Amino acid sequence: MSDYDSIAGINRLDQPSVGTHGWQVRIQRKGVRYGRFFSDSAWGGTREAFERAVQYREKILAHSRRLREGNAASARSRAVPDQRNRSGAVGVTSILQITNGVEYRFWQASWTRPDGARETIRFSVLKFGDTKAFELACEARREAMGGE
Repeated sequence: MSDYDSIAGINRLDQPSVGTHGWQVRIQRKGVRYGRFFSDSAWGGTREAFERAVQYREKILAHSRRLREGNAASARSRAVPDQRNRSGAVGVTSILQITNGVEYRFWQASWTRPDGARETIRFSVLKFGDTKAFELACEARREAMGGE
């Protein structure tokens, strides 16, 4: 339709045989697919449905920008240990676990994957020794964060 600008992620669907008339929004960000159909009849006409589709698209894009900016800010904030860090390495923590009165010590590396999931890995002080367990945790995090 010439009255409507071509906007990436928004397509017109007209299928008279099944009574479908409206706007389809499809966007993918960081592997997550967003999609919604805005029917002309549900939204009071072609123009109104189009406007709702554009609003939905903008809401998804704004959310994606906020996530990206937040991740960039948090990545910057974790580039250098803050004052609470006792190990001297960002994302590497000494863990003391007491199970049934027995103490277990680990060095734990943690990071956030690109999909937002949290990952951790532990290295036993009993098995590797304190220094080696710490080094392994640091190396594991470095590799997970892109092999800096």
